[in-house]
Amino acid sequence: MANNFSFDIVSEVNMQEFDNAVNQALKEIAQRFDFKNSKSSIDFDRTAKKVTIISDDDYKLRVVRELLSGKLAKRGVSPKALDIKNPEKATGDTVRQNIDIVMGLPRDKAKDLVKIIKDLNMRSIQAQIDDIKVRVSSAKKDDLQAVITYLKSIDFPLPLQFINYR
Repeated sequence: MANNFSFDIVSEVNMQEFDNAVNQALKEIAQRFDFKNSKSSIDFDRTAKKVTIISDDDYKLRVVRELLSGKLAKRGVSPKALDIKNPEKATGDTVRQNIDIVMGLPRDKAKDLVKIIKDLNMRSIQAQIDDIKVRVSSAKKDDLQAVITYLKSIDFPLPLQFINYR
């Protein structure tokens, strides 16, 4: 019985879809009447995986953030991938909010994921941390599918994708 099946659990964000959502949000801000003569903007740094939202006041900042979140949701980017920082005062009577994009599974979250899988008490399932992903293997495909179904049903703090199913 040398056949072992496996899949990897990762947490990734499609940066092209993220970029498209930012561009759509910027277009809508430019067209909306309530943002006329406003200093509202969204700055997306693709290499640093950071977004900076600047607006006139807290209310407009919240509206821009919700607008961006809606565009991201329509493009299939999970809001769990965003690490939203607290708003802060910026220059020229504006308010700024930084948002980090979380890519990969941090070590502590990967350990939590392995513990969740081990707590299922399925003897054939083995989970191990491999850098920024978790590899799950088993001799039975049905057990792997049960793990995927269970992980999709729980509310994990990061978006999870299941890749390399073999």
